[in-house]
Amino acid sequence: MPALSRLPAWLAVPWVVVAVVAAARGDDAGLRLMPLESLSSADRVDPMRPTRLSAAERERLYDQAARDAEHLEQQSRQLRRLTRLLQPAVVHIEARKPALRPRAGRASEDEAGSGVITEIAGRTVVITNRHVIERSPLDGISIQLDDRRELRPRRLWSDAATDLAVIEIEAVDLVTARLAPADTVAIGDMVLAIGSPFGLQQSITLGIVSAIGRRDLELEEGAVKFQDFIQSDAAINPGNSGGPLVNMRGEVVGINTCIASNSGGFEGLGFAIPIGMVTFVARQLVEHGSVQRGFLGVGLDREFSQDEAWRLGMVRPVGARVESVTPGSPADLAALRRDDVVLEFAGRAVDDDDHLMSLVSTTPAGSTVEVVLFRDRARLPLTLNVVSRDSFPAE
Repeated sequence: MPALSRLPAWLAVPWVVVAVVAAARGDDAGLRLMPLESLSSADRVDPMRPTRLSAAERERLYDQAARDAEHLEQQSRQLRRLTRLLQPAVVHIEARKPALRPRAGRASEDEAGSGVITEIAGRTVVITNRHVIERSPLDGISIQLDDRRELRPRRLWSDAATDLAVIEIEAVDLVTARLAPADTVAIGDMVLAIGSPFGLQQSITLGIVSAIGRRDLELEEGAVKFQDFIQSDAAINPGNSGGPLVNMRGEVVGINTCIASNSGGFEGLGFAIPIGMVTFVARQLVEHGSVQRGFLGVGLDREFSQDEAWRLGMVRPVGARVESVTPGSPADLAALRRDDVVLEFAGRAVDDDDHLMSLVSTTPAGSTVEVVLFRDRARLPLTLNVVSRDSFPAE
């Protein structure tokens, strides 16, 4: 705590400022200082004692409060609407898995999380985080609906590189959530997080999108290779993992995954996988059983510096600088070369090397993509064909 020093004696005397209002005849207005002791007892107001209102004044204030509340109540009605829409599509997941460090005779451990029911490639599935169900056998996974029914998964797919899992389920009267189009989230958007923090099912919290494109999170054991997180301040805690982040239209814009915290609890920094990546990975898993990612065939500068940018004639190090090109790859066939800087990919501005990796990884193999390079101090548009990463297994 900073040290406190005493005020000079002349400042220690309480004073009030009294405005002298000009008379109707046009006298000049002014200010004069009066010591508080010079006021009569009738003029003094005790700041700690609330002013009494007459019955008429109270009624007038109630009327004003009712009028001013209409806008807030309209927002509240929308939140209630979204709650009714989404709660039936959000599930609680419990997974029993072998203990990583058996102790006290316990050979298994339980993990709980959340998920959202939707439809992917004609199948009804639950999308959640891989870390919720990782290492758990199918018969060790329990999916609890909001109407208290308990389901077992029919099939399960997962992707370690994005920490996503897709569980196929089957039952009557299942309610599915609507997924938002990709790239529709903006900073400042209001969002809801729905899930089971600490096992408290169907909990809903409200916040805003604080940032998008977070790609430098240091997660345990190098998890989540392809990052492009939405950051929000909607409260999420252990048990929210896998639950949906929802916009004000009731559409799922992300899957809540992790928090940044010094205490282990929520501190205003929650992160969700964006729906564009979720949809791509989920569809790949359902249709192919694994994710077939796009491949360019470039080695990128992980530490593209200001000095390098100046050397190339750029104002600042934006985009992804090419360090090497794989022979026979799409980049090689399109004549990319060392020191090219990829500024745009498929119409999206590229922030850095991690961003380009995420964009390519969610591009279907066989796609034709427009790319803009910075080469020889000028912008250069190119077209190239993205192939499957499986075509270059050594990369």
